[in-house]
Amino acid sequence: MAEDSEVREIAALLEDEYAHAILIYTSENAMSAPELSDACEASVSTIYRRIERLQEHELLDEQLQLDRDGHHYKTYTARLERIEIELREGKFEIEVTYRPADAADRFTDLFEGLR
Repeated sequence: MAEDSEVREIAALLEDEYAHAILIYTSENAMSAPELSDACEASVSTIYRRIERLQEHELLDEQLQLDRDGHHYKTYTARLERIEIELREGKFEIEVTYRPADAADRFTDLFEGLR
């Protein structure tokens, strides 16, 4: 369990309208930063800043995708399943539960790591 400072950081992050929206959109489908930019009505740079903050707390996964032209781009998927915050003995404690990784995603990550 993480304590006070992480509780504050994650609470502030979830309060941020763009980070909040990114988690909601990517909980349903993997999305690229430009897709998230359109969905959230925010600049791509704003989206990338929120993606970085979400990844710092392991709340967002990143996958590499290939398009038909052979170019690659990243998509993002929410890892967050549940957050529990408790006040115990004068301190806040937070426990984050993550979604289990898809077996196909783990295989792709392993394969990409071998290249």
